[in-house]
Amino acid sequence: MDYKKSRYSGLIKPLFGFIDLVIINIAVFYFDINLTNAYVFCLYISLLWLIIAIKNHFYEIQRQTRLIQIIPLLFRQIIIFAIVLYAFIGFFKQPNISRLTLGAYLLAVFVSISLFKLFSTYLLKKYRTVLGGNFRNVIVIGNTDKTRQLIKTFKSRTDYGYNFKAKFDVNDKSFSLKKCYDYIIENSVDEIYFSVAELSNKQINNLIDFADNNLRELKFIPDNKDIYSKRLKYEYYDYIPILSIRDIPLQEPVNKFIKRLFDILFSTFIIIGVLSWLTPILAILIRIESKGPIFFKQSRNGFNYQEFDCYKFRSMRPNEKAHLHQATKGDMRVTKVGAVIRKTSIDELPQFFNVLFGEMSVVGPRPHMVSHTNMYAQRIDKFMVRHFVKPGITGLAQTSGFRGEVETDKDIINRVKYDIFYVENWSLLLDIKIAIQTFLNAVRGEEKAY
Repeated sequence: MDYKKSRYSGLIKPLFGFIDLVIINIAVFYFDINLTNAYVFCLYISLLWLIIAIKNHFYEIQRQTRLIQIIPLLFRQIIIFAIVLYAFIGFFKQPNISRLTLGAYLLAVFVSISLFKLFSTYLLKKYRTVLGGNFRNVIVIGNTDKTRQLIKTFKSRTDYGYNFKAKFDVNDKSFSLKKCYDYIIENSVDEIYFSVAELSNKQINNLIDFADNNLRELKFIPDNKDIYSKRLKYEYYDYIPILSIRDIPLQEPVNKFIKRLFDILFSTFIIIGVLSWLTPILAILIRIESKGPIFFKQSRNGFNYQEFDCYKFRSMRPNEKAHLHQATKGDMRVTKVGAVIRKTSIDELPQFFNVLFGEMSVVGPRPHMVSHTNMYAQRIDKFMVRHFVKPGITGLAQTSGFRGEVETDKDIINRVKYDIFYVENWSLLLDIKIAIQTFLNAVRGEEKAY
């Protein structure tokens, strides 16, 4: 499990969004629109531009997106923006605004942003083609007309940014999925493409399990065969249809934005409203009972299997086994103060700083100690799917009765089932429901909160 999934620059899309906002705001002061308050107008158009862009997927330009797909995106964005732009006149009762000048402003914005959009897309493609950056290593399993076409596309369209590593012929006598898996791990392959027609159902399920457990992206090259009951997502590389097996709601920009906003607001409220006065009190009580730090820091695996420092109020006496063994019932390491704060889950509150810093979420799969993650990844099927989203302070598994000590494999298997359900069915309402249930459970006290 040493593999760390490639994480490409998360700053590109926010940077493009920021530049677009600069363009639409600076342009305001080059036209005599006759505004009563230019700053209110700028705030209005900035917020509405972002909302429209998120709903329109304006910044979701993929590496295989063609120019013919970008142009309609630009027109959709500017047409909806034009509607809300002229709505400002009636909404804020601004009859003196020049409609003609407002139209000239809109045209200037459309031309400027279109040119920037096309130029930035061109630069990204050149970055992949000339400098060889932002590449993903891929393999293809199967030897059909479509797999050969896809390989040709990978090799000829270097602007897509795919580094074709190898093809595995299913009909070759020496073929085995084990060889594929070894090659994938040894060569840090990011994405696996395979022909549905050439593998049996058993082989396909085996391949799906491998991809899930090793954080590799698995993509289907479809044929006339019946394909599963899972939700599939279509993409096109040139004119070749590609299917992705797992469509995760939190990979959608609007959902990601909503969840991050919820996390920031919720964590800020807890930090200011609770931790600001509770921390000094607990610090005194913890230090009176036992010497050592106030906070306990522990490495855990988070989004994309990356390690981060998870914080808690220290509830045990300092000991060498803290990073290796979970607390058990009647654990002698737990202090008297620690027993109280563990029972009420108060010891978890410093993790709201992890949430604010973007390492965790309020709700999500609970992160495990690194040693336990490595162990469960080998023993529990699909355990690694939990790492497709940020870990949470609380989660669906915890509110469903699977929190605390893992006594048998059944405990962790059920926990993973609930976590996968959460990953594939996220909604803001589900997060709110889990947060409320967690609070109620803390007030009532839980059997495994020790």
